Amino acid sequence: MSELIFRGGTIVTVDDGRRVVAGDVAVRDGVIVAVGGTYTPAGHDYQIVDASGCVVMPGLVQAHVHTCQTLARGKADDRELLDWLHQVVWPYEGALDAAALTAAAELAMAELLLGGTTAILDMATVHHTEAVFAAAERSGIRATIGKAMMDAPDPAIPPGLRESTAASLAESDALADRWHGAADGRLRYAYAPRFVLSCTDELLAEVGRRAAARGVGIHTHASENKGEIAAVAARFGKRNLAALADLGVLGPRTGIAHCIHLDEHEIELLATTGTHVLHCPSSNLKLASGVAAIPELIDRGVAVAIGADGAPCNNNLDGFLELRLTALLHKPRVGPKAMPAAQALAVATRGGAAALGLGDQLGALEVGRRGDVIAVDVTGPHLAPVTNPLSALVYAARASDVRHVAVDGRLVVRDRELLTLDVAAVTRAAATHAHRVFAQL
Repeated sequence: MSELIFRGGTIVTVDDGRRVVAGDVAVRDGVIVAVGGTYTPAGHDYQIVDASGCVVMPGLVQAHVHTCQTLARGKADDRELLDWLHQVVWPYEGALDAAALTAAAELAMAELLLGGTTAILDMATVHHTEAVFAAAERSGIRATIGKAMMDAPDPAIPPGLRESTAASLAESDALADRWHGAADGRLRYAYAPRFVLSCTDELLAEVGRRAAARGVGIHTHASENKGEIAAVAARFGKRNLAALADLGVLGPRTGIAHCIHLDEHEIELLATTGTHVLHCPSSNLKLASGVAAIPELIDRGVAVAIGADGAPCNNNLDGFLELRLTALLHKPRVGPKAMPAAQALAVATRGGAAALGLGDQLGALEVGRRGDVIAVDVTGPHLAPVTNPLSALVYAARASDVRHVAVDGRLVVRDRELLTLDVAAVTRAAATHAHRVFAQL
């Protein structure tokens, strides 16, 4: 029996009652066993971390990231989506080998964990997805990962990303067999057809069938860019989500990144099918894609989570920045009461947990949930005075304020030091491999 105790913090539970309490959070064998008060360890095998001066909260869940893209940070600025893909991101991904992909994934996971993100839904690239899973296993992050699926006969797709329908499905199935439920359930699989334009109808329909049969998720993109939507309409004679619905892709196990430009029928499809919208405000701003109508979607009963997307369109993976933007971005259009701090925080924790299919296990500090817990230092001058802990977290906190991080009750960051990866070595490897990859392009 092993116990981890976050001692003496202010606890923001994000539970149904949105309670804020004082005291300890205790995790035993990966499961939360106490929230609030002073906890007495049950045995001799325990570890206490000092959370005084901290807000203790559930780890952030980023439900749309591309850890494979991290070596392209700063290489794709000032482009809209389709140019961004065709000119930089797809050629870069096509040039990645397993070593470079490992460097990209480890760099991303180090940044995510140090910034308080404990769980991710990650779309890898077409090949070498084993390297991303292996990096996640070493880093200690909780990750649902899928290989990008791109079988469309599109001349814009570089040779390094092209694949047949049969090969794409076979490789995805093999990855699901190997990794879904690995690392004591910390690693999971989701089928990841990139988006409608990069996939054949046959592949999309088969993904819907196989994901349902296996009980795993689907992770894709849709309705991000007006040019993309026009191309989808030209191919299908209908809009993105209608096409995905007809192919059997929508549903409560499906997360769709962006969903900025929707019509009434598409909103109704999202609400009635239980499909999750994965909101990426920094990415949507930087690519000039637009602003998703998140408060209205939530009011219609659509499930929403957040994510940083990839480093080439953000250019960081700071979950607190995405949380702040989610709370602020909609106020000028909807009004100052749109997305209050408690609601935004729930989207960044419970919303992400639900999108990963783990809504009953993550996203809140409650007895019986998994021990994904972070402590955020709120003693800095940019946070003082802390009169409202939720306000401090949503409107003022930064990734650099995160002091301690645990995943499944295992401490992975202590006093701002990552315990699972050598950050200096990871950073050096990333620079080396980025130079090598881009020298080939």
